[in-house]
Amino acid sequence: MVIAPWNYPYLTSVNVVVPALLAGNTVVLKHSHQTPLCAERYAQAFTDAGLPPGVFQYLHLNHDDTERLIHDARVSFVSFTGSVEGGRRLRRVLADRFIGLGLELGGKDPAYVRHDADLKLAVDNLVDGSFFNAGQSCCGIERIYVHADLYNDFVEGFVEQTNKYILGNPLDPATTLGPMVRATAADFVREQTAEAVDQGARALIDAQRFPADRPGTAYLMPQVLINVNHRMRVMMEESFGPVVGIMRVASDGEALGLMNDSRYGLTTSIWTRDADIALRLGECLATGTVFMNRCDYLDPALAWTGVKDSGLGCSLSTLGYEQLTRPKSFHFKLPS
Repeated sequence: MVIAPWNYPYLTSVNVVVPALLAGNTVVLKHSHQTPLCAERYAQAFTDAGLPPGVFQYLHLNHDDTERLIHDARVSFVSFTGSVEGGRRLRRVLADRFIGLGLELGGKDPAYVRHDADLKLAVDNLVDGSFFNAGQSCCGIERIYVHADLYNDFVEGFVEQTNKYILGNPLDPATTLGPMVRATAADFVREQTAEAVDQGARALIDAQRFPADRPGTAYLMPQVLINVNHRMRVMMEESFGPVVGIMRVASDGEALGLMNDSRYGLTTSIWTRDADIALRLGECLATGTVFMNRCDYLDPALAWTGVKDSGLGCSLSTLGYEQLTRPKSFHFKLPS
């Protein structure tokens, strides 16, 4: 059974649906109530491709009916992509069943810009990594640590690039930043941001540049915060929206400590010209994926996995395939 999210309704689910079918399983897909047509289009595509009837099915369910379904004896593995609280609820529901469970949950993914980083490369990619899909990605960049040598130039470039976004109707070709999924999600990010400012953070993006930002709606401008610290929710709690905090650091060791100071561990990106340093730092990071000079990129050959509150198990790669299969031994002896 695959329980899929709304934010990347095909990309996240295909990572489990297709390997499960290739491994010889039947699949039931329960998609988000916000993206139900994706499940129906999956079914149509598989029908057109000649998949035998019943091998892939979908159901539109509420939470209670979903819990009933995963107790069905015919369900032997559950893959869930969603919130940390949703993952905890699933583990409680499945406490009396000995079946497989894969969880791809939230993130508060950090980036570290070393003193030897390519400044323009880091700015361009980290702005995009922070604000693509209006910041609604579990592996989007939500906190950035910049070496003191580059800090001022990095912040200046980051703000300049952010100010180029155009917030508006996603059906308008001129729009480069669309709304969040719903007004309540945008309000949550607004609350986080306002709270950080009250605690001493400084917001660098002028609201007058983004007239489409309207409180009480899903339209939310991007925001860049400095003078932030780890006592602020915006640096510790998943935002899942277009806001990012930037901190100055003096050394690799300080950056490493701050990156690991999180209950999440999905991805981390390191911006440097030194691959050996990136590898050494990466080996000390409590995270599922370490990127060098890029962020939020999937490779089907690499396991996609999280540690701590970011998940359980993995998808993609041979390891992700193996969790959708079950070992079975045949121990034969011929009579003499």
